[in-house]
Amino acid sequence: MFAEKAVQHDSKPEFYRELADQLKALLDGEHDWIANAANTSALIYQMLPDLNWAGFYFLQREEGLVLGPFQGKPACVRIAVGRGVCGTAVERAQSILVEDVHAFPGHIACDAASRSELVVPLLRNGKVFGVIDLDSPLLGRFDGDDQAGIEALAAIYAASSEANR
Repeated sequence: MFAEKAVQHDSKPEFYRELADQLKALLDGEHDWIANAANTSALIYQMLPDLNWAGFYFLQREEGLVLGPFQGKPACVRIAVGRGVCGTAVERAQSILVEDVHAFPGHIACDAASRSELVVPLLRNGKVFGVIDLDSPLLGRFDGDDQAGIEALAAIYAASSEANR
């Protein structure tokens, strides 16, 4: 059984390497994409400070992005590709780090308390199938180290869940 442990770190890159090791252990042997998304969002939410939302949106062909497992307040259920930070990340197939969501054109305010956001696409065979979305009530909460760390976690999630998605 997996046991969460406090991550000791001297730097953000080291913190994310340790968090990646924990995520690998947590998802080891499980291939259900819903269960893995639920546990991934819970681990991120518990381990990263200053978050008010951590979760997944999954791409549905006709419907755009549809809400998946998450931690935090209730969220927007559907987001069109190209709309908001999540939809823009899918459209561009790249991560988007937003220091101030109110300065992002077309930002969708699911939680008015959110001030900054990091969205990382989930990739399989070079194609986007969803995103990990993190929100914070702090301006400028996320930086390049956070982006690189969450991109690594997204790759672990994608690899662990590919058999069922």
